[in-house]
This record gives sequence, structure tokens and C-alpha cells, in this order.
Amino acid sequence: MNVSTLSFSRPDLAEELDRCSPEQLDGLDFGVIAFDADTMVQRYNAFESQAAGLSPQRVLGQPLFTNVAPCMNNFMVAQRFEDAQEDGSMLDATIDYVLTLRMRPVKVALRLLAAPGGVFRYVLVQRQPR
Repeated sequence: MNVSTLSFSRPDLAEELDRCSPEQLDGLDFGVIAFDADTMVQRYNAFESQAAGLSPQRVLGQPLFTNVAPCMNNFMVAQRFEDAQEDGSMLDATIDYVLTLRMRPVKVALRLLAAPGGVFRYVLVQRQPR
């Protein structure tokens, strides 16, 4: 798979990310945080690690919304994943957001992806202007 074809706004992105190797995820120009049904971070790419200043060793296997990114533990982000899981519905939402944890406030676009029966759920972080 050619990761240069994987853009932040690509329609079928969750399915493509599920198929990416860790090396392919590291080649993307946006942050990828993949987590399981228990919100434990399972994949964390190099772009996000560098931008957030958190090593994969510190993030992988940790609960996303309590240990890694408590600034996303709210109705705008975490609650949308909970609602989609409860309803068994598809989630694909892009929102403007301000990240505040361990850094000066940074305006980003977040893309929230979850599919019923999907391998992972994703928070994608685009830091450059859309």
C-alpha cells in the first residue's frame, strides 16, 4: 500500500489504516491513535509521538481518555465513541479542537473514526491548516 495516498480526509480511511503496518503508519503526515473497545491505545504513529512529545512506550497499552489524552475525555470526543459503540453505528466526524495536555494550546482538526466490528477505533490529529 502506498501511504502517500492516505490523506486525512479519505472516505474509507479506517479500513485502510486497519491494514497498515506500523511502519506505514509512521510514514503518514498526520497523527494516528488507534485504540480498542476498552479504550487501550494499540497503535500510535511517529508523527503523533513527535508532535505530542509522548513516546510510544509511554502511550501503548494505556487508556486513551484517562491516561494519555484526558483533554479528550468529554462529550466532543470520548462520548461520541461511547455513543457509536452503544448504538452499533458508524462514526466518522471531523471537528476543530484545541489540544491542551502537556503543551501550549494547539488548534487541530480531529477525525473520529469507528466502525461496528472494526479492528480499532481511531483519533486522527491534523496539525497543519486544512
